[in-house]
Amino acid sequence: MFNSDGSEAETCLNGLRCVARLGFEALGVDAAGVQLNGSVATAARDPDVAPGVYTVRETAGPVSLDVAAWPLRAGVARIVDAVVPGLGAHRFTAVAIPNPHLVTFVDTIDEAELVRVGMLCEAAPDWLPNRANVSFVMVKADAIFVRTFERGVGLTDSCGSAMAASTYAACLNGRKAFDTPVTVLNRGGLVRAVAGADGMVTLSGNATFEWAGEVTVTDGVASDLVVTERFDAEVAAWAEVVAMARAAS
Repeated sequence: MFNSDGSEAETCLNGLRCVARLGFEALGVDAAGVQLNGSVATAARDPDVAPGVYTVRETAGPVSLDVAAWPLRAGVARIVDAVVPGLGAHRFTAVAIPNPHLVTFVDTIDEAELVRVGMLCEAAPDWLPNRANVSFVMVKADAIFVRTFERGVGLTDSCGSAMAASTYAACLNGRKAFDTPVTVLNRGGLVRAVAGADGMVTLSGNATFEWAGEVTVTDGVASDLVVTERFDAEVAAWAEVVAMARAAS
């Protein structure tokens, strides 16, 4: 998966679900192993997260807490609920799955502050040469809400690996329980998540078809798109979930 700035991510868990659904339908299967850029995962059809929402369950990991592998040069092996020099007073937990993530828990999400911290990481300082995704997370009684500044993208409505990393960080810090389902909300919708004590994280979320079409490919360049089918019912079902998730924030 390539980010909008042209960089290639180690994984894209939202994208994985979309590719998995297309593969399921093309091959007539409902489960498969997946080779990612530097890691592996599994994907399978799962009960719908909401009426009319085609849902895929994906399991990735194990997570790594070894910040030297990013590298994040902070003079420590792990960062768990600790200040990262240069990023202010926020207490971060550093999780790679395998995308590198810095997760902090907040009472309210200050987007301007999230962008400020995200841009500091995006500048690829000497102590963080490969940059990192930054998430501010609110913990609710029955869910967590995640807002992410995504590496190579900026503020994003949904980042699958950030939802996985945030769920694991919430369990690691005792805010949620390992091996227990957690609803993870963001501005793009929601997933069901389970972070295992073994470091594996499972997300169940949508893989929504919006439209199908055909293009002409000449010398590797696609053109002349013709939309042949629209999936209005699927789009409408997912729109209801997004509206609910945004209201809950």
